[in-house]
Formats: sequence, structure tokens, C-alpha cells
Amino acid sequence: MSLTATLTATVEAVFVGEPGIIGTVGGRPVESAIAKARVAVPELDLAPTNLAGDRQADLTVHGGVDKAVYVYPTDHYPVWRSEGFAVEVGGLGENVALAGVVEDDVRLGDVWRWGEALVEVSQPRAPCYKLALHTGRKDIGARMLATGRSGWYLRVVRPGRVPTGGTMTLVERPEDAATLRETFGLMFDEAFADAATLDRVLASPALAESWRVSLAARRG
Repeated sequence: MSLTATLTATVEAVFVGEPGIIGTVGGRPVESAIAKARVAVPELDLAPTNLAGDRQADLTVHGGVDKAVYVYPTDHYPVWRSEGFAVEVGGLGENVALAGVVEDDVRLGDVWRWGEALVEVSQPRAPCYKLALHTGRKDIGARMLATGRSGWYLRVVRPGRVPTGGTMTLVERPEDAATLRETFGLMFDEAFADAATLDRVLASPALAESWRVSLAARRG
């Protein structure tokens, strides 16, 4: 691990939620915890798989150690709104609304200090149909895929109390680590289909296992 420069981002808000019905598909109710409420207290506990008060409806594809916390850059929201998407901070299902960094600034395996906790970047977010249900826009997933405005998930390295405001500070960065934009692009954007980048991403011990399996299959 190395760190060439200190990088600090601002925690603008923290959100948690419990599973509930967000709509129907084929006449059947769809349960999700994507609709989250802003946390009003100044700090809360971060456990190995969840923030206190946060749960996931379908643990086969959400949550777990590789996706304990979902971070989304607040810098993206004005762009979404300029494109006609009526979304506000917290509206994409994130746990942490983070200002000052985007996917090009954050790298796979980055370790950040957040209050007492240490968290590690494990993968980008891949949108599913529940995002469309939640926002009322069928095209939002496709737009996220096209732009790479995905946000990212964190693995908990050290649990602890975390503030719902203040900062996150980068404390460790793997040498030659791929950015989250590069990692996302390998999965969804042919412009990023580069063998050397694929090798760098697959070499990262921080990469979530589900992404490792999918990307390894692309080696042919």
C-alpha cells in the first residue's frame, strides 16, 4: 500500500432504511430498502455488514461484507437534474452522500478513515430494475451505465462509530490500482475494454467476488 497525497471528502448526509414495498412488477409487489431516510443523530454504529438501522431486502444480490455501505457523489446530482431526472441527494439509495470526489478520483482498494471506522472500496454499483421503480424513470439505469455515474460500495475493515457529517479521509491506496470509473467501464463500456486494465482490476484483492467472477469470464 502507498499514499502519495491526502484526499479528503465531505460527508454531507447519511441515510439508512428498512425493506418495504416500492412498487409492483407483473402484478407482484417488489420489496426493497432503496428508499432511505436521512439520519438525524450526529453518529451511529457501523458493523461489518451494515450501518445501524439499515438492512437489505434481497441478500442474494444486495448487502453482505462486500457491499456494507453504498456511497454516492453529491457532485452528480446537479448533472442528473440538468438531464431531466428529478432526483435529490439521497434519492439513489445511497447510505453516504459524499462531496468532493467522483469515480475518477476513487480507486479500487482505497482505504478511508470514517470516524472510528476504516472502510475499503470494493466495487462500483451496478443498477438494477429497483432503481427504476424507486425513481419512476425506466431509463435511469441505462443512463447510469452510459455515464459511469455509479457510486461505489465499501467493505468494513474496522467497525466503529461513524459521524453523519464531517469527513472521510483516504489513508491507504494500492499501487497501480484502477479507478472506479475504469472498473465500472470494464463491465459496461466497450471503450474501457483494455486487457491491461482488466488484469490490474482482477489482480486487486479488494475486488468483490461477484465482480471478479464476471470480469474473469471476459478474459476468454
